[in-house]
Amino acid sequence: MKQQDETFDGSFPFLPHFNDAAGFRMHYVDEGPRDADVVLCLHGEPTWSYLFRHLIPMLSPTHRVVVPDHMGFGKSATPQDRSYWLHDHIDNLERFVLALDLRNITLVMHDFGGPVGMGLAARHPDRISRLISANGPMPFGQPDLVARLTANAEVSPWFQWIVKAQSEERLEAVLGELGFNILSTLKLNGFENHALITDTWLRAYGARFATPADCLGAIGWAKGFVIGAHRFEVPDAAATRTIASKPAIAIWGMADPTLHAEQFLPLFSEIFPTAPTHQLTGVGHYCLEDAPDVVGALIAQFIRDT
Repeated sequence: MKQQDETFDGSFPFLPHFNDAAGFRMHYVDEGPRDADVVLCLHGEPTWSYLFRHLIPMLSPTHRVVVPDHMGFGKSATPQDRSYWLHDHIDNLERFVLALDLRNITLVMHDFGGPVGMGLAARHPDRISRLISANGPMPFGQPDLVARLTANAEVSPWFQWIVKAQSEERLEAVLGELGFNILSTLKLNGFENHALITDTWLRAYGARFATPADCLGAIGWAKGFVIGAHRFEVPDAAATRTIASKPAIAIWGMADPTLHAEQFLPLFSEIFPTAPTHQLTGVGHYCLEDAPDVVGALIAQFIRDT
C-alpha cells in the first residue's frame, strides 16, 4: 500500500487530499460539509494529522474539518531543498488556506501548530472566527514572549536535550533516526496514555521518518529553536484588535513537561483575558492522545456555545 493511502489498520480512515500551492505536495484531511464553517487543525512536533483522528469524526457532521500535514510531516512531501523554519511553515499554511479559500476558520492548535496558526491569524485575521489552544502556545506579539520561552526552555527536558545535542553536533544524527526512536521522543515530550501503544500506533507515528532524508521537518523545528532561526509573526494593531475580539479557549494538559502551563497560559490570557482555560490533571503534552474524549468534548461544546 502506498503511504498516501495508508489507513494504519483502519485507525486513520480518511480520504487523502493533496494541494501544491505551497510548492510541495501537501497532504490534508477534508471531512464534513464543504459549505460549513471550517475547523482547521494544526499539529506540531513530531506528529501529523493522525493526532486529530478522534476529533475529526466528532466535528465533521456539522463542520468542514481540514487537517493539513506540515511540510516534512505525515503524508506531505519533504523537499530536500527547502528550509523548515517557523516562517516557512506559516508561508505554506497561508498559501494552502488561500488556495482553498478557507474562511470562518476555527483554529485548533497543538504544539508548534500554535505559532504557525497565530502567524496565519496575524496575516489574515478576518478569516478567523475562533481560536482553540490545545497545549499549543499562542505567540502574538506579547512583550514577555521571549522571556517566557527562555524560562520554559530552561526547565523542559526536551528543550534541554535539543540544546545539548546541537552543542555536541549530534542533533541531526539523532533526529535523523526518528523512525526508530519515535516512542522515546514522544515520551520525552510528555505522552502519558501508555494504553494506546500498539504496533499500529507506533507505525503510524514512526513510518513517516524511515530515513534521515525523511526527517528534515522534525530536525528543522528543533534546530531552528536552538539556533534562533524561527521568526514569530508579529501582528499589527488592527490584527491584534480583531483577533482579541474572537472567542477563544485554552485546553492544557498539566502534566506537560515540554510546554509548561505557568509560562504559556499567561500568554493566552494576555490576548484573551476573559477566555476560559481548562487545566487537565494527569494529561500530558499530547492531550489529544492522552484524553481525546475529554478534549474533543470541550472543543465541541465551545464551538456550539460560540
